[in-house]
Amino acid sequence: MAFYASDRSRSFRSQASEPDVSPAASSRSVTPPGTTSPTSSAFLTSSVSSLWGGLMRRFSGEPSPSNPSPPEMPHARTFQPDGGSKQQKHNYHGQGNGLDGVYTPPHLLHPHRTASPMRPPPLEPLRLSGFSEETKQNARLLTAPIAEEIRIMVPARLGIVDEWKLVYSLEQDGASLATLYEKCAQYQGVRVGFVLCVKDCDGGLFGAYLSDYPHPAPKYFGTGECFLWRASVLSPLPPPPSAIDNEINGKANLRTTTIPAVAPSNNGASTSASNSINPPSRTPTPQPIRFKAFPYSGVNEYYMLCESHFLSLGAGDGKYGLWLDNSLERGVSATSQTFGNEPLSDEGEKFGVLGVEVWVIGA
Repeated sequence: MAFYASDRSRSFRSQASEPDVSPAASSRSVTPPGTTSPTSSAFLTSSVSSLWGGLMRRFSGEPSPSNPSPPEMPHARTFQPDGGSKQQKHNYHGQGNGLDGVYTPPHLLHPHRTASPMRPPPLEPLRLSGFSEETKQNARLLTAPIAEEIRIMVPARLGIVDEWKLVYSLEQDGASLATLYEKCAQYQGVRVGFVLCVKDCDGGLFGAYLSDYPHPAPKYFGTGECFLWRASVLSPLPPPPSAIDNEINGKANLRTTTIPAVAPSNNGASTSASNSINPPSRTPTPQPIRFKAFPYSGVNEYYMLCESHFLSLGAGDGKYGLWLDNSLERGVSATSQTFGNEPLSDEGEKFGVLGVEVWVIGA
């Protein structure tokens, strides 16, 4: 049995080693094992050549006849100010192409953009509410023109509010810092803003915008939205010589002229210049205001510090931007690092207080 199995294995090996001489096999090309066919070798060579040539053309700075410039992109259009459109060409071989320097987008190399004609709608005029009927006009500190100037500086979410409400007034509620804290505490947790107005003994008006309601706290609080401000009313200029008139016996005494003004009457007769000249009508113009604001400087974060016996805004180097005592009778204002402000009162760093108001925005 062993001899028979050995003969069979030798016959199988001899059959496997014999080549196939059938017609179908003779028609195919036989590739020896361990070698590549001429077709695959040519394909590999052409692929390497194409890859190498593409890399050379890609990193070559000079265009060649075989590598023309890429066609324009039909989707890359830039609208001109006159309403037309222009195909914008990409500069692949100049400066800013990413190879010779920092890449710059084409729309930045040749900008053709214009400002949008859309503008936000105008804001409604401010309304100041909260004064009692017994409060005299000269005892009201904040006026609409000054409030409009402050409105420009407040955050945008509060700038669109067209009504400010009076929270505290020294004239109506008495001179007490505790009362001021108590009236402002009702807005705790509400996202509103406060405007503090102070009037000194010289008639100067100044104050601050508070991002949080004033309340006693053991440390500084508030945000960079806080700022200090001061406002002053400029004295009006004298009228021009052509409008000088002095009331004498109820009649206007205008500048005389050598040319009489003749005006036709009902019967066609002319009257004298003194009877035909009427005094010019004058419309009252609002007094000009000089307004200064001192926003957050970024030096420190000493926005607001309130205790039971004082209220302060801004600090640095031992000085306060604005400081009021608990009786609201005396105050201090000096240059502070928080706001980089100048002294707010013309009296000096120390001043006397005639009036205080606190307004809420967004309630």
